[in-house]
Amino acid sequence: MCKFADQQNRSSVSLDKLKLSKALVISMTDAGYLSPKEIQARTMSRILGGQDIIAVAPEGAGKTTTYVLGMLMRLKYTKDDAPKVLILVADQARGEAVIEQFVSLSKNRDLNIMGLLGTGGLDAEVSELALGVDIVVATPTRARAVYLKLGLNLSKLQTFIVDDAALIVKQGMQLPVAELARSAGKCQHLIFTEVVHEKLYKMTDQFLNFPTLIEVEDFGPEKTEIVTQLLYLVPNYQTKVNLLRTLLRDDEVFDKVVVFINTRLAAQKLAKSLESPKVGEYSMLRPLHFDENGFDDFEDFKATPEARVLVVSNEGTGPLDLDGIPFLVHFEVPEAKEEFLARIVKRNDDEVVSLTFATDMELLQVRKIEQSIGQKLEIAELPADVLVERSSKPKGLDKNRIVKESDGPSGGGAYHEKKESNSKDYNYGIGQKAKMTMKKKHS
Repeated sequence: MCKFADQQNRSSVSLDKLKLSKALVISMTDAGYLSPKEIQARTMSRILGGQDIIAVAPEGAGKTTTYVLGMLMRLKYTKDDAPKVLILVADQARGEAVIEQFVSLSKNRDLNIMGLLGTGGLDAEVSELALGVDIVVATPTRARAVYLKLGLNLSKLQTFIVDDAALIVKQGMQLPVAELARSAGKCQHLIFTEVVHEKLYKMTDQFLNFPTLIEVEDFGPEKTEIVTQLLYLVPNYQTKVNLLRTLLRDDEVFDKVVVFINTRLAAQKLAKSLESPKVGEYSMLRPLHFDENGFDDFEDFKATPEARVLVVSNEGTGPLDLDGIPFLVHFEVPEAKEEFLARIVKRNDDEVVSLTFATDMELLQVRKIEQSIGQKLEIAELPADVLVERSSKPKGLDKNRIVKESDGPSGGGAYHEKKESNSKDYNYGIGQKAKMTMKKKHS
């Protein structure tokens, strides 16, 4: 009894660093939160101060609890006919979890919260909103639909929150997010995400001005022993093809390569685009048509010297014995991280290099993989001779400035623009790196 009381007292002192009310500290302790997470310690004062932020942290880092606590501290409950807080979530399940978090931590408070998650009729939701609500939790598409029916009044909005912004962008819901944010006018904006990238910035640039970027990495103490990793960040599919062709020109280094891609149709398309004058050099595992270069058995590829590159579909292939394959290329990042992890775990003393090609839309999966292995993938510079296919930028898009947590508002240009000093046009490619590794090993 005394031990528990002492533990509760010590945890309360720790939670007091967040400058929460005594009632919220008690609610946090009762819910099992014994100390603040790093993301909470670094963002809470800014949230309570009304600043705009982009908070980047991995899954499980405490992002949701952060803004729930911030809103419970800031809100003054009145019977207004318009919500004070709008929280946009990726789907119904996420919205229900957010509402449950609010209810759990707002004990003994008259909290008016409503979900617009596509589970009821529009007219019924409009009628319920007219009765008065403090907080609305909604999917972007549903919130926009209710807004267009004049049912969602944003005139008194104090805080606009985007939960899991990278997933919302991946699902293609940038337009309703930006429209709702612009319609809300002047208010605080809180963006929470696992990763940041150009497409996310294109969405937030439409309504954010000088937000503070706060990044938290929490990999934990354990690291999985894995093969050598290199991550290539590319803008689109065609640049991936150009990069793969460039690397494979060095047939002395890349003497046996397995290229993983998500679907069988994509594998067929990629294998055809890698045609070589050498018969059987490039092939596909279990080709779709009998007249295409390929192998029905993976072991046959391993035993065939002239077969240098094999394109493998993640779709229905199952586990493969990759022993003896020195180079693995993840042309696409698998949706199921377990597929990726099973291939890169180090099993013996063989020198193996795994290359991953990732676009903005795949960085979310990359982050989950990094969390699983307890370390970041090393980012490699693109070889200087790779043709980078540029995506066209929308005309008239303003790039509002983003400042790092430690910087002041007067800092440089947009965070996502490379500084000139960092725009390298040289690269020690994987071929040179592999050769140096082998030279060191045998010297």
